[in-house]
Amino acid sequence: MSTSTTEKPKSAGAGVAGKASSVLVRVGKAVGGVVGVLYQAGRDTIDTVIRNIIPFMAFVSVIVGIVNYTGLGNALANVVAPLASSLIGLLAICIFCAIPVLSPVLGPGAVIAQVVGVLLGTRIGAGDIPPQYALPALFAINPQVGCDFIPVGLALGEAEPETVEAGVPAVLFSRLVTGPIAVVIAYFASFGLYSSN
Repeated sequence: MSTSTTEKPKSAGAGVAGKASSVLVRVGKAVGGVVGVLYQAGRDTIDTVIRNIIPFMAFVSVIVGIVNYTGLGNALANVVAPLASSLIGLLAICIFCAIPVLSPVLGPGAVIAQVVGVLLGTRIGAGDIPPQYALPALFAINPQVGCDFIPVGLALGEAEPETVEAGVPAVLFSRLVTGPIAVVIAYFASFGLYSSN
């Protein structure tokens, strides 16, 4: 007794429905994958904001409040402002602002940068200081920029604790070196910048 199996021919309608079903399944998987990735990215973002950025914002708010309440920023700026009319004075301002212990404290709120910038701008406008000091003064009052954000930036990059311990002082001391160099370069670059013909 031999049994033979005969295959039934598939109808054309069943083949089209199968292909359409296959395409829908692939599209559904692709959309599901994209939605899953976006959902996980949103969760990671919220986690990063809660663990890193909000504590940093609270720290900056406290520092700015202390500096504003005590008047420390204005006192320091008024001591530093008279130095802004010579290259040696600008270098002194730069070194003062870039001291590794002070720069993370001076960074939030940019009190010295604001006050010295305004005082220097008004003195340049009044003609007391030559205008070519504007460019080097910009670099002199801003070596502390970003120094308060270094630990947060390293945390956002998920750096190891050892990396943070080595990276923060390295960046702070590098600003102490590169800040005065930037002032000198800006000083020489400003020659003839405001000359009248």
